[in-house]
Amino acid sequence: MNLCGSTLFEGDALTVLRRLPSASVRCVVTSPPYWGLRDYGIDEQLGLELTMPQFLNRLVSVFAEVKRVLTDDGTLWLNIGDGYTSGNRGYRAPDKKNPARAMAVRPDTPEGLKPKDLMGIPWRLAFALQDDGWYLRSDIVWNKPNAMPESVKDRPTRSHEFLFMFTKSEKYYYNTEAVKEKADGGGFRNRRSVWNVNTKPFAGAHFATFPLDLVRPCIQASTEPGDFVLDPFFGSGTVGLVCEEENRQYAGIELNPEYVRLALSRLKEDGHQVIRIAAA
Repeated sequence: MNLCGSTLFEGDALTVLRRLPSASVRCVVTSPPYWGLRDYGIDEQLGLELTMPQFLNRLVSVFAEVKRVLTDDGTLWLNIGDGYTSGNRGYRAPDKKNPARAMAVRPDTPEGLKPKDLMGIPWRLAFALQDDGWYLRSDIVWNKPNAMPESVKDRPTRSHEFLFMFTKSEKYYYNTEAVKEKADGGGFRNRRSVWNVNTKPFAGAHFATFPLDLVRPCIQASTEPGDFVLDPFFGSGTVGLVCEEENRQYAGIELNPEYVRLALSRLKEDGHQVIRIAAA
């Protein structure tokens, strides 16, 4: 299946990826569902695997196909969040400030961890992808100046996530001039590895969305106008929105029909291809 213009695929990420041509996208920017965070109510959804190794192995399989469709000089930007063990509590209570956090099903505490342990999922995934052949080039700390408060009293409030930069090859395309940042003393400097980006809720969604300002430097650094950018977990379509603004093409994959409709409403449905592929 060839890519001819920006396209949104409705289907399972791994199933769709296997049908895309090799070396067809220059850059991948994505944020997979986090493990045990939310039940989206969709068959084949990722994130409710019974064990953490199952979740990580499933993502490694997805990103092996991502690597195939990436050009040799291409880059993967991967945002993945962390979490704490459930203490084998099989549910999560609702929160007035964040109703979507409620869950009727939660995975048990992973083997080897204890109640209240931070699971370290971002780094576990990063090392698993490194073992699978990816070049791990940078860990970016996404600092959230407006992070939501937490009710915890026995640890600091979490206000950051990780954004990992991986490459397929030792040598790759990176436009350092496009993403230079202002230096304190005037002038510009090479972009640093801590990015201060506010979260910005999208009124049409009841889940967290990628901030435009987090996605934009990834696309500016790793692509040129006209290149294809892939997001295999497209969600509400933020990556596509940035691609339209930056004169790039995109391929988005999204399993949830509700989110497909939401993304299309953000991207102006006219002129976009929507291809529906059933999960195998």
